[in-house]
Amino acid sequence: MQSSLHALPVLQDNVLWIWVRGDEAAVVDPAVAEPVIDWLQQRQLQLSAVLQTHHHADHIGGTPGLLERWPDAAVVAAAADLLRIPFQTISVSDGDQVTVLGRSLQVLDVAAHTSAHIAFVITDQEDPDLGPVVFCGDTLFSGGCGRLFEGTPADMHRALRRLSQLPESTKVCCAHEYTEGNLLWATQQQPQDAAIRQRYEAVVELRRRGELSLPSSIGEERRSNLFMRAASAEQLQRLRQHKDQWRAA
Repeated sequence: MQSSLHALPVLQDNVLWIWVRGDEAAVVDPAVAEPVIDWLQQRQLQLSAVLQTHHHADHIGGTPGLLERWPDAAVVAAAADLLRIPFQTISVSDGDQVTVLGRSLQVLDVAAHTSAHIAFVITDQEDPDLGPVVFCGDTLFSGGCGRLFEGTPADMHRALRRLSQLPESTKVCCAHEYTEGNLLWATQQQPQDAAIRQRYEAVVELRRRGELSLPSSIGEERRSNLFMRAASAEQLQRLRQHKDQWRAA
């Protein structure tokens, strides 16, 4: 029974991930319901699970609508976020293994963007059709990282260190299409860095053609993501503060 992974852009820049295995599907961080319902129904797929990385409205907003259509679908979320994701049916914590679509997913605590943020990892041993995958929500972005709404720079540095230890071939399935802006900022910080410059130019061309830049990979992020490359929490804090001001400019 083969697996496949599909990116579904919604709203302004959200990207939902739909993992299909046989005639069943799991969706990650559904911001809205209708595009997911349409996508699944067109392919005659049954929704079996929703994976929630954190509680923000543009990640859980579509889940109630999906549950109206598929009331037996499991909702996997952080036990620590039970009050903010009250419709979860499987509550997990760091190090847990949860079975979805007949495969075992590892749960990683990557709290920083929010205080109960988790990531879901599929290893290549668990699903050789996909290879290794991490659904990382808003902790790690392609070329960037999430804002620190509830965590500290030390939290984010720890979270990114954990993610950087995954195999370099791991697909980075983050929840927003921010790559071009992230890399433009990075080229301005490190104008002599060939890896960042080359990646930025490639992403500009992808976006010009209307294509997504996602998924990225852990190896790519190690090479060209300044936040992933930060040697300390203090360095990450300086980068985060500068990036926040740059985005507001």
